[in-house]
Amino acid sequence: MTTTEPDSPVPTATAGDVIPFRQAVRAWFTISLQTFGGPAGQIAVMQRHLVDEHRWIGQRRFLHALNYCMLLPGPEAQQLAIYVGWLLNGIRGGLVAGTLFVLPGVVALLALSIVYVRFGDTTVVNAIFAGLAPAVVAIVVQAVWRVAGRALVNRTLVAFAVVAFVALAIFGLPFPVVVAGAALAGWALHRWRPALVESAGGHGAASDGPQPLISDDALHHEGPSGRRTAMILGIGMVAWFFPVVLFAAFTGRDSVYTQQGLFFSGTAVVTFGGAYAVLAFVAQRAVEHYAWLSAGDMVRGLALAESTPGPLIMVVQFVAFLGAYGNPGSLDPWVAGVVASLLTTWVTFVPCFLFILLGAPYVERLRGNRSLSAALTGITAAVVGVIANLGLYFAVHTLFEDLREVEAGPLHLTLPDLASVRPAPLAIAVVAAVLIFWRSWSVLRVLGVCAALGLIAGLFGLPGT
Repeated sequence: MTTTEPDSPVPTATAGDVIPFRQAVRAWFTISLQTFGGPAGQIAVMQRHLVDEHRWIGQRRFLHALNYCMLLPGPEAQQLAIYVGWLLNGIRGGLVAGTLFVLPGVVALLALSIVYVRFGDTTVVNAIFAGLAPAVVAIVVQAVWRVAGRALVNRTLVAFAVVAFVALAIFGLPFPVVVAGAALAGWALHRWRPALVESAGGHGAASDGPQPLISDDALHHEGPSGRRTAMILGIGMVAWFFPVVLFAAFTGRDSVYTQQGLFFSGTAVVTFGGAYAVLAFVAQRAVEHYAWLSAGDMVRGLALAESTPGPLIMVVQFVAFLGAYGNPGSLDPWVAGVVASLLTTWVTFVPCFLFILLGAPYVERLRGNRSLSAALTGITAAVVGVIANLGLYFAVHTLFEDLREVEAGPLHLTLPDLASVRPAPLAIAVVAAVLIFWRSWSVLRVLGVCAALGLIAGLFGLPGT
């Protein structure tokens, strides 16, 4: 890997690249191979390469860009890569950085989806996934704990989280309604009692870090203009929806490809708060409404996404593969799975490029808008309850054999039969929780241990595997 030496000359500001484009591409490719561990780990990798080693961008400017991305729906780590790529090399830099960021994960998860469908019903593979699924329960609990520690800084925000959890888990309200309600409540409370929705800390509190070799003034700048906005919006919307329109024309509006294209296009614009926040909605619709896969498949797909590089939202690629493989229409099932997987990946990540490239010149103004910040604070607090609901969903479908639906008026509950608890998955979930919370192991190490435990339990025929 090529790094910039401390005595390298500082590039001058030009209309072109701030750094050599080939050097930037090599750096982004290196970063793309290390994007494990969720958004925190992915941001840390970019911090190490771009701020600490190359010193292409200063700490304050890096965190400033991250704050921009936190305002937007979608995976903030990939959007940060697009944004920094745009700062260093203009539009082509943003396109390359964002594409390379997700490419290894796309290839890896597509291969694992094929393996899962081809060999998923074998004893060995079933046993391995029987170990991975309980680990996912513990991983989601950790996500709840981490997000709650950052977001719930007062009792009012705790109430946001509790109300969101109850709305989803007990009343079965749709995820977009919960998010919109949280945003509206945050905005209203800001107008009435601003202190109730103030968030603590923030990225801006960090130290300035090492002095960058490239000054902030030398980074790529492109002012907002109506012509630029219209051009990017037009190209972006065509790129986003043209494949969906094409599939609708050739396979019909009711085909699985059209349904998935439209559904995942919609989820791409409501993923505030990270992948865990929207996965409960995806799981609910994909399993219960569209029947693209089972609840068990959904949990295993999340385990696969946790073990591959790139954003966790990549799990939608797995969902699309299984859905199209089971409903291929006139295509061969394997071709259908690959096509649907790539289409879903496209409509999930193209909006990220559009949001960054379109909004970058304007987002500085939005960052100082206190009403917008209050609305986003409400969403972030509600996300804790959303992720907790996801954990509950995975837990009851993983740790119990029998479930029953209870509907009474507005109430809509899924309750487990406590007598049907599965001993082996429960034990593996406890082991995973101990490794995560007590030993502070990485997600990959925990998944590896739990996969081995599932294999051992399966080979010995323990209950629940």
